[in-house]
Amino acid sequence: MSLLSKLKEAVVCLKAGRVTLPYPAQTQPVPPRFRGRPIFDAAKCIGCAGCANNCPAREILVFDVCQEVRILKYLGRRCTYCGRCADVCPEKAITMSHEFENATNSIGDIQQKLDLFMSTCQRCGRCFKEPSPLEQLKLKGYRFDDLANERWIFRSKAYLTEEAAVDDVKIELD
Repeated sequence: MSLLSKLKEAVVCLKAGRVTLPYPAQTQPVPPRFRGRPIFDAAKCIGCAGCANNCPAREILVFDVCQEVRILKYLGRRCTYCGRCADVCPEKAITMSHEFENATNSIGDIQQKLDLFMSTCQRCGRCFKEPSPLEQLKLKGYRFDDLANERWIFRSKAYLTEEAAVDDVKIELD
């Protein structure tokens, strides 16, 4: 390597000028289709749990306290911001924000918890909302995700078939 080649390299580098962005001082706008942290809207959510069933990272937990109360909890630890939860939501209750600065000392700052009241019919016990495409999954049973240990647990019994969901009442005649 000659001294001349070193000088040529120095001139090329000086012509390039400043190539770094002044990020902390000046923030750049994010692209329009940027997917940041998901934001849950409890007023729109119907509690179908489609977001939890389709989350590849299993970061959305569902716990049915009883037939009328369902808890949805977003953990946010391993979330890759893929946006599947927002895509599958029939009511558009989940939106992807434009936040990209999510560093925090407390994981509780990222977590979200929704306590939903699922109003049910007094006669049949089913929810009032009309059938959605997510009901085509036809899973039966309650969801009992472990909220204390923040783990996803699949305890649904089976897929619905042509069998009745409730057994007929047997009447004995004297």
